[in-house]
Amino acid sequence: MTLNQLYYFQTVARYENYRKAAEELYLSQPSLSRSIASLENELGVQLFEKNGRGVNLTKGGKLFLEYAERIITECEIASSKMKEMASDGGKIDIGYVFPLASHYIPHNVRNFLNMKENRNVTFNFFQNHTSAIAKKVKSGELDVGFGGYMEREEFEFFPVLSEEMVVITPKGHELEGQEAVSIQEIRRYPVIGYDRESWLGNYTRQLYRRLSIRPNIVVECPDEHSIVALVSEDFGIALVPGIREIDEKRVNIHRLNDIELMHHTFMFWMKDRYQLPAVERFIEYMKQKSSSRVLPASETK
Repeated sequence: MTLNQLYYFQTVARYENYRKAAEELYLSQPSLSRSIASLENELGVQLFEKNGRGVNLTKGGKLFLEYAERIITECEIASSKMKEMASDGGKIDIGYVFPLASHYIPHNVRNFLNMKENRNVTFNFFQNHTSAIAKKVKSGELDVGFGGYMEREEFEFFPVLSEEMVVITPKGHELEGQEAVSIQEIRRYPVIGYDRESWLGNYTRQLYRRLSIRPNIVVECPDEHSIVALVSEDFGIALVPGIREIDEKRVNIHRLNDIELMHHTFMFWMKDRYQLPAVERFIEYMKQKSSSRVLPASETK
């Protein structure tokens, strides 16, 4: 059974006449008759019965027509969607780490969708740690990921955001009023850390080991919003990227005066994998819009 046979069958059923159906299909009547006969032989059911100069659907033919039209409709929808994806449409599946969820990703995706050529594009969003995102990018479940850098040869990486690492403390803390502090202050107070599974959790632990700092990590959190909430309630201090979403009304932000630490966020995708035109446009858009400039603590207000 072929899709052409279904089209032929549908056309004969609509006209109830082989000659008229053959004219519409630009086929000879004998060729059309042979194709329908072959279909009937394959199905083991007679689809048409003669009625004067025309034909009528049999009981089996009427039932088969329901399925044939459903199949044809789905194929036409699929074809239309593929043509749409090949031109200006399609769905883009992206994954990103939690800190990008409140502004960076929504803002950039909305601006991308506001462009005329992207009016038929849709997005699917996935939030998690970098490692989980990378796994889905590799499997093909995601087109593009945003997170920390990894030593993975199968990925292309592009830096999209650089942020200065800062220390945050609760209001009323004894460090309040100091614009800059030493990284060694981490030794003196309880610390709110990142989940061990997160890229930043691994990064900060390696940093502490390199600096021979043994912090008293009292709780681990998945993202900056949770960390800020705990710091604001005086559970401890924290070393975090100076993202603009940190609310200075809730915590104090201190730059580091004895070490320069930067947190870099990357966009990544699989090398040598075919990407839909919409995905390629999104990658290029993010490259153009990405800023490699430092976001100092003074700009996180």
